[in-house]
Amino acid sequence: MSILVSAIGQGLTWGIVGIGLFLTFRILDFPDMTVEGTFPMGAATAVAAIYHGFSPLVATLLAFCVGMLAGLVTGLLYTKGKIPVLLAGILTMTAAYSINLRIMGRANLSLYGKNSLLDLFKGLPPYFNSVFLGMIVIVIVTALIIYFLQTNLGQAFIATGDNSTMARSLGISTDAMQIMGLSVSNGLIALGGALVAQENGFADVNMGIGIIVVALASIIIGEVVFGELTMNERLIAVTIGSILYRFVILIVLQLGFNANDLNLISAIVLAICMMFPAFEKRFNLKRSLSRGISKHE
Repeated sequence: MSILVSAIGQGLTWGIVGIGLFLTFRILDFPDMTVEGTFPMGAATAVAAIYHGFSPLVATLLAFCVGMLAGLVTGLLYTKGKIPVLLAGILTMTAAYSINLRIMGRANLSLYGKNSLLDLFKGLPPYFNSVFLGMIVIVIVTALIIYFLQTNLGQAFIATGDNSTMARSLGISTDAMQIMGLSVSNGLIALGGALVAQENGFADVNMGIGIIVVALASIIIGEVVFGELTMNERLIAVTIGSILYRFVILIVLQLGFNANDLNLISAIVLAICMMFPAFEKRFNLKRSLSRGISKHE
């Protein structure tokens, strides 16, 4: 039971990272590599701040702000510096590694003996504190993003991702929309990193490796499971996809696979999920499944 609760708690926390990537990957159609630098940056900022006496809440908000700054740098490199999309993200990600070392003063930093946001839910059964914390944060983040996307600014943001040429013809500053999207996206990813670090009890400079695959898995699994959805429903599906992904990883580990193979397993799971629509179209899987169900009935 505790293992399942832990998986749900982790899924909710990682869902924040998935929503952050959703803003750039799906809405802006921007393959942002910055995330592998901002995730550990958020973790490093939060842990270092708590280590030096800041309250966990202030430390977590600082992590969000630092992540936004990293996204801002990528946005400026892309829109004003005219550096290609992928390279702009890689440059920021590379610089973030050294910055994270500066923030922590070492390769990893522990929260041993320090309070974290999880201590707000003392007295709960094991791992339920991460579920409560993750639920509160993911509900707030999802509600704010849904509200934002309904505003005129949010609609301009969506239009920029759909067709930047048309958006510019309507008087929308696509550069500003892209910079804003990258800033908010990386802020949320850094926020996720801060929460994961507080759950784990430490931050490590290498904890961003493979993060983009994990975040994409949350998005793709949600889309594969639920199919055609509205924009608001897709945001919720990202969190559900994140939880389902954690269950998949849990099953894999229970089958005896080595934890060192998690990145490989994540890549395989993501590849299968991304290929599923093509297989579905080619082999008419839905039709075959429905026929099989009707026969049993």
